[in-house]
Amino acid sequence: MKIKYLAYLTLGILAFICAIWIEKSSASLLYYTDDRLQIEKRDLVISQVSRSQVTSEITTNRLEEQAQELYETGQFEQAIDLLQQLAANYASQSDELGQARVWRNLALVYRQTGDLSKANEAITNSLNRLQTQSDTVEKKRILAQAFEVKGLLQLSVGQPEEALDTWKQAAEIYKQVGDLTGITKSQINQAQALQRLGLYRQAIETLDQINANLKKQPDTPIKVKGMQSLGIALRVVGELDRSQKVLQESLAISQKLSDPELIASSLSGLGNTARLQKKSQPALDYYRNAVQTSSSPYLQTRVQVNMLSLLVEEKKWQDAIKLVPQIQSNLSRLPLSQIAINARINLANSLMKMGRKAEVYPLNKSEIAELLATAVQQAENLNDKRSLAYALGNLGRLYEHNKQLGSAKELTEKALLLAQGINASDIAYRWQWQEGRILKQQGNRVGAIAAYSEAVNTLQAIRSDLAAISSEAQFSFQESIEPVYRELVDLLLPPGEKVEESDLKKARDLIDSLQIAELDNFFKDACLKIHPVEIDKIDPKAAVLSTIILPDRLEVILALPGQTLRRYTATVSQEEIEATIKQARDALTVPRLQLSVKNFLEPSQKVYNWLLAPMEAELANSGIKTLVFVLDGVLRNIPMSALYDGKIYLIDRYSVAIAPSLKLVDSQPLAKGKLEVLTAGLSEARQGFSPLPGVNFELEKIANEVDTEKLLNQSFTTSNFKTKVKVSSFPIVHLATHGQFSSEANDTFILTWDDRINAKELDSLLRADTRVNNPIELLVLSACQTATGDKRAVLGLTGMAMRAGARSTVASLWSVNDDATALLMIKFYEELAVYQQKSGKDMTKASALRQAQQAILHKKNFSHPYYWAAFILVGNWL
Repeated sequence: MKIKYLAYLTLGILAFICAIWIEKSSASLLYYTDDRLQIEKRDLVISQVSRSQVTSEITTNRLEEQAQELYETGQFEQAIDLLQQLAANYASQSDELGQARVWRNLALVYRQTGDLSKANEAITNSLNRLQTQSDTVEKKRILAQAFEVKGLLQLSVGQPEEALDTWKQAAEIYKQVGDLTGITKSQINQAQALQRLGLYRQAIETLDQINANLKKQPDTPIKVKGMQSLGIALRVVGELDRSQKVLQESLAISQKLSDPELIASSLSGLGNTARLQKKSQPALDYYRNAVQTSSSPYLQTRVQVNMLSLLVEEKKWQDAIKLVPQIQSNLSRLPLSQIAINARINLANSLMKMGRKAEVYPLNKSEIAELLATAVQQAENLNDKRSLAYALGNLGRLYEHNKQLGSAKELTEKALLLAQGINASDIAYRWQWQEGRILKQQGNRVGAIAAYSEAVNTLQAIRSDLAAISSEAQFSFQESIEPVYRELVDLLLPPGEKVEESDLKKARDLIDSLQIAELDNFFKDACLKIHPVEIDKIDPKAAVLSTIILPDRLEVILALPGQTLRRYTATVSQEEIEATIKQARDALTVPRLQLSVKNFLEPSQKVYNWLLAPMEAELANSGIKTLVFVLDGVLRNIPMSALYDGKIYLIDRYSVAIAPSLKLVDSQPLAKGKLEVLTAGLSEARQGFSPLPGVNFELEKIANEVDTEKLLNQSFTTSNFKTKVKVSSFPIVHLATHGQFSSEANDTFILTWDDRINAKELDSLLRADTRVNNPIELLVLSACQTATGDKRAVLGLTGMAMRAGARSTVASLWSVNDDATALLMIKFYEELAVYQQKSGKDMTKASALRQAQQAILHKKNFSHPYYWAAFILVGNWL
């Protein structure tokens, strides 16, 4: 072992690594098993028992209390020794219930050390002893507690269905003994299992019931623990505001109980939630208060490594440097455990990220190497295969960055085999990705493609689980998921080389899958149903352009109906693409008409030349009427309809639509028949938002074209809107109200008279049961805008469109002139009405929008793209 350890320390000059630690194994934060050991306290009646019996019982009680204290302070090995002594004591007394309880506690402690084999053996011993006992209240309570731990162990090895069943059994037993706290604990655990199964709506319903139950309970430490677990579970499903509220309540009760560790735990949870809310300073304050309040080195270390990673993220280098010695000091106090191993890995990763971002090294590279080598050694000593897989893989990455590729590959392969052996897919994909990078550097393109492909396949297989992972404070989608897809596409499309159509198709499918993964991450759940479609079978007059932004080029894959895929490459850096898009966007959203439209035309023509100029002839000769764009990155931030070829805009040649992903396009066209529209809007100032006086005119004129039912101002409450949608199946819903699109789901909303409806809430409003077989054909959002300064804000527009369950969505990328919007919308509905009334007319929703935009474009006062180009069609264009 020493030879191995020393070998790990002779890495030479080591570069940094950027892998993010997902502390998925520290499930005490995610599941509520009541992480205090179950201790039986007896009131002794001296006159009825012998002195030796009294002494024995007092000794047993003290040992159990000592074991609890050791467990709570992270001294797991000492706790195990005491619990084994207790098991022997109970055995000598022939006390089967006492033994069952102690074996249950041993399973919980073994699980914290990462020794799942011994944990399973211990829980089996507990359950076996309970089988022979009569059904007393005490026996049932211990049985329920044992089932709690059994469920945790099942979930730890990737068996969420079995864990769910086990926790349901625990809840049923708690009901039998009238233990409301026990029922609540089991429900929290069930919610976590439901999330792992991808059943997020059921999980949220369960959490709502838990919240109601907790309010009925007295203010006790157990209630606080339950509320903390609820707050964490709500954070996992992306309910950040509710998470914050519940954790604030848990903090208030903890302070009332004057329990420092409960206070610190609540503060830690609030810090993690604030971090996901993008509130970095409050998060840091919560973390600091938690560390100052707690005396537990385990909690202090866990909070400090979270704090360090946030400081690095925020580039607060001096504060980060000061924190490192404190973490080292706490690490030195931690006994051998899974938590200590993961803390070392996490510290090493943060330190190396500091080196990458700012060339700041609070420890030298050999000391960072020592951290990882120690983690490997400790994981081997503990026989913790999950932690060992993670430690070895990270050590392999150190070798990778030091260009010692042979050793890096060997370590990576060992880590991957370990991860696959325990079904730890969330770790396995990282090492598959890492193996791909190493093979690429070794010049083995075929092998690299195979390894990258396996990484993507693993990510697809754990799509639902990734949603939960992505809510962890130290996880970054853009660092940990997105590069896997992009780097594989880069390998499949080598610059200047001819590529087989199979590789073109794979590259297009990859960028499509990335779009879906990004939306899953936006919602914090895998909520979108995927229905792959073949585009040429949907519309023989539509061409699909899949765009891919790579560091040194822009790739466009063109699909024409009935023809082979074509590839076009523009040699332009990602930095130039982003700068050009920003220039075009600024010229659109701030229309300095006195400076003329030229501010926009130059960058617009640049983008046109990258995307469309090389394929102009093919498009013109193909009879295409509609261009469908699957847009990547910042390309989403400007409307494709306003691209300029030097003479005219794209909208003058083609109808334009945006597909969030070809797998998410509903292929059904707009049904023929009478149009019925539910219109709702705000013309008056509300909740700090300015009035929209043109809304009255807009909704009145729409009513002249089609049958409408209107909710305006005071009548447009969230409740009224929900009722109207639920009782009537309107094929079109038109909302003329303020709204905002953001890269965060909770900051993407539309305004009602009395509230805001965010992207997730819109789902429950518009996906009523009556709509399962009769979805909304078209959702129109006519006064929304993307969040200022948010480069990925249009993701919120796509997310809103997808979450609404509408086949198509028309929405604005920025806040548009009131009069121009009203005129455009009136023309849009005129065109839709004509389409509905005249069968055989060559009309789609995309062409209706095109006709409306052209009508505004040709009005002298509204010719600037600011007035007409904001509106885009997302989803089905037919």
